[in-house]
Amino acid sequence: MHQPTILVVDDDPTNIEALSSALLEHYEVRFAMSGTEAIAMARMMPRPDLVLLDVMLPDIDGYEVCRLLKTDRLTASVPIIFVTALSDPVQEERGLASGAVDYITKPFSPAIVRARIRNHIEMRRAYELLQRLAVTDPLTGLANRRHFDEALLQEVSRHRRHGMPLSLVLMDIDEFKHYNDLYGHPAGDDCLRLVALTLATALRRPADLVARVGGEEFACLLPETDGKGAAILAERIRKLIIDLAIPHQQSNVAIHVTASFGVSMLDHQHQEAEQSLYQQADVKLYQAKAQGRNRVIGP
Repeated sequence: MHQPTILVVDDDPTNIEALSSALLEHYEVRFAMSGTEAIAMARMMPRPDLVLLDVMLPDIDGYEVCRLLKTDRLTASVPIIFVTALSDPVQEERGLASGAVDYITKPFSPAIVRARIRNHIEMRRAYELLQRLAVTDPLTGLANRRHFDEALLQEVSRHRRHGMPLSLVLMDIDEFKHYNDLYGHPAGDDCLRLVALTLATALRRPADLVARVGGEEFACLLPETDGKGAAILAERIRKLIIDLAIPHQQSNVAIHVTASFGVSMLDHQHQEAEQSLYQQADVKLYQAKAQGRNRVIGP
């Protein structure tokens, strides 16, 4: 497990040295000596796990730095602790009101600083875990329907702004009810996990999203991909699922598990809403099933 990263923002070398001595054994420590530098470093990947921020800085004060970090979607979730010589309760209230999670006055106890940092990092990790669980399908580990719907809205909006193509692939495992009836639901769950892993492996670009959107229905959201490219990907996935050679003796399609695919797209000439993109793919998926299943029907 990697060491958490702390960004220390202070223009006094003595304070930097004191915080470094207190933290280096347990954390990776970075330093910034101005508000502008702090904002730039907080946006760098990997982002810090926590920021220790002085109020008095040479360019912009710590309150403004905190406000800017908290209103930036890239850094909004990073906890900020003020470490400052300003011990006035009014200043402490101002710091907490600006978005900080804690306020420590100088001179500080290294043990107290470490304890508070540890607590806030653990709380952040617990929160992030809950966030991931809220958008993850528990059976397959893929994105769930909620995550997919949110991503679809975002990508359609981006398509409207930039005019880049956007494609969607919907996929159903053929005659999956018969599979469950014959082999049982535990085997059905294993089948879903194998298919999900195949889909996740096939989508290699970070911007692509694969989600489980129904019982045996999956979706692949493909930004900056035209219909032809999406159909090629769907055909590759179809063959990969066949290569899994999962027995399906109750199927009327084949002796192994197969899947049907519907593909739709938006390009710069089409500004349909996200519901239309999904409906188009669903219609194509229905056509694939009506024509014998185990096939891809594209736009």
